[in-house]
Amino acid sequence: MSEYYDPDTYPAQWNYLQSGTVVDEYVIERELAHGGFSSVYLARHRITQVQVAIKEYLPRKLAHRTWNSNIVANTEQSKKLFVHGRSLFIEEAKVLATLKHPNFVEVVNFFHANSTVYLVMMYAYGVTLDKLLLVHKIKVNNQWLIDVFGGLLDGLHLIHEHKMLHLDIKPANLLVRPGNQVLLLDFGAIQAFPIKKHKTQVLSKGFSPMEQYSTSGTLGPYSDIYAVGASMRTCLDFNVPPQAPDRVDNDDFPLAQKAHAGKFDSRLLAIIDWAMEVTPEKRPQSVQEMQDALASLG
Repeated sequence: MSEYYDPDTYPAQWNYLQSGTVVDEYVIERELAHGGFSSVYLARHRITQVQVAIKEYLPRKLAHRTWNSNIVANTEQSKKLFVHGRSLFIEEAKVLATLKHPNFVEVVNFFHANSTVYLVMMYAYGVTLDKLLLVHKIKVNNQWLIDVFGGLLDGLHLIHEHKMLHLDIKPANLLVRPGNQVLLLDFGAIQAFPIKKHKTQVLSKGFSPMEQYSTSGTLGPYSDIYAVGASMRTCLDFNVPPQAPDRVDNDDFPLAQKAHAGKFDSRLLAIIDWAMEVTPEKRPQSVQEMQDALASLG
């Protein structure tokens, strides 16, 4: 069957676990989100009734769900990539289970079922930053930026202390909760550093730094810092910045210090521009550098 799988004729609803489906010790309530590599569901533990979010590994270009919920590779050729991706998904689960921080979603379990892997997280109420910006539901000012991204930097500091890089920071992966607490989501692109060759090439247009576009680019803490700066700039513009390669030798994208002069603290705008430098060596080289700069604003 998998050799002749046609995504255009396959029933769309089979791509998602339906409400009431039991997986391990959890009952699926509804789908929360989905992307190219996974789906996230709201679920409850069958005994404790604790509400959780469950992330299911399902790369739609490589695999599909059969009538009995099992996930199988589309073709023999895609099977190897599917299995490799599944192992990376397990690594993400292990990393999240190790990294405990108030600004990370809490992982409580991960397990194998339906020939794939599931990551169980505490369900956190909030709205992702991209959605808040889309409907202009937030009042962006100096203090809001410092509160939200200061919390993000606190969590990012821990990731870097463990010699790892997140590599997919963007508004869609930042859950804003009451009190301006932010949770960093989706650790699927995380990898160790120092390393010169990427094990994966996850790119988010407007947020990935120049060095992430090249398999020979040297990644470091400054790579995540670019994404933080780009996310902050998105909050100013209510628009995604140009891709890093498009900014090389191009002055069409003005500095935040120029575009938003008089609207925000000039020192804060300078920090955002510093983090968004196209050349890696010109950015803050560590989270601590950027934290110290923000702290100096008083």
